[in-house]
Amino acid sequence: MIVGVPKEIKDHETRVGLVPSGVAQLVERGHRVLVEAGAGEGSSISDRDYQQAGAEIVPEASEVWRRAELIVKVKEPQPSEYAYLRPGLILFTYLHLAPLPELTQKLLDARVTAIGYETLQESDGSLPLLIPMSEVAGRLAVQIGAYYLEAPNGGRGVLLGGVPGVPPGHVVILGGGVVGHNAAKIALGYGARVTVIDKNLNRLRQLDDLFRGELVTLASNPYTIRDAIAEADLIIGAVLVPGASAPKLVKREMLRAVRQRAVVVDVSIDQGGCLETSRPTTHTSPVYVEEGVLHYCVSNIPAAVPHTSTYALTNATFPYVCLLADLGFPEAARQHPALARGVNTYRGYLTCPGVAESQNRSWTPIESLL
Repeated sequence: MIVGVPKEIKDHETRVGLVPSGVAQLVERGHRVLVEAGAGEGSSISDRDYQQAGAEIVPEASEVWRRAELIVKVKEPQPSEYAYLRPGLILFTYLHLAPLPELTQKLLDARVTAIGYETLQESDGSLPLLIPMSEVAGRLAVQIGAYYLEAPNGGRGVLLGGVPGVPPGHVVILGGGVVGHNAAKIALGYGARVTVIDKNLNRLRQLDDLFRGELVTLASNPYTIRDAIAEADLIIGAVLVPGASAPKLVKREMLRAVRQRAVVVDVSIDQGGCLETSRPTTHTSPVYVEEGVLHYCVSNIPAAVPHTSTYALTNATFPYVCLLADLGFPEAARQHPALARGVNTYRGYLTCPGVAESQNRSWTPIESLL
């Protein structure tokens, strides 16, 4: 199979879909790999590194998309890439289609087989390709929040860890999954006071055990959330409903009770955000103010640390890339149901129920189409 790796063009997206060690393994298995010139530079990987691994360096993105049978990316196609979509193409990347009806329609019209990293799900319910970036984003969320809490950056002027005689900052984390767990770990490391809110009581018990009671766990409901965020210095949105839009847990009127110049880092913005006031931002223009509260809603947070993120991501994605290249999509999906669960569109059909529900569309089970 011909595998293509284009350069990412989303704002400040400096990750890359495949690293040289993956190229070498694909070439050894008899596949060809096309890498767009400069694709790895943001992750400190040179064209020479790819060439030495056996890749062909291609000068133009259009040629990579035209020649490749399988495109391996990091982020969803941008509008300038829509023209490259075509029937028979396999696209393997983060899609986060729930809040993107236009891209969904483009993929359907082009009859692309689009497999989303974030919806690929193993039989135990785990999301193996979302986990590494959720770990990065959760850890970064606290680091970012601490930065914007500094007064010169627009925040309240609060040091998360406090000092002797002055209490630490209060971090409220909405969601106790992978993002929330990792955010809590870093926030506690800073010395902050940490509250995690989740609707899953068993998950709250796990977090209480993991952190030996060092954080406060609360069962999620509107009243609990309202009271907790009113006392927060930093609010981290860490809610995930696989494939679907994130629920709006914080309404605008609830935010009015939050301390002025507190900070929100909404990691769930990829799926639309879990605050009513959240809207996507970029690394170029990352923050805005609503109701006196700073909002950081960058939709590709891990791109801030591309070297770490690229290797963490490709460690997880590469086994599935090999399956697709070795077997082709239909057989890979039949033999490995996790891949089938990751399919969002296939030959003009929408196959992801979460996306369908979010966009009020009908959907078709992928199993009936293979």
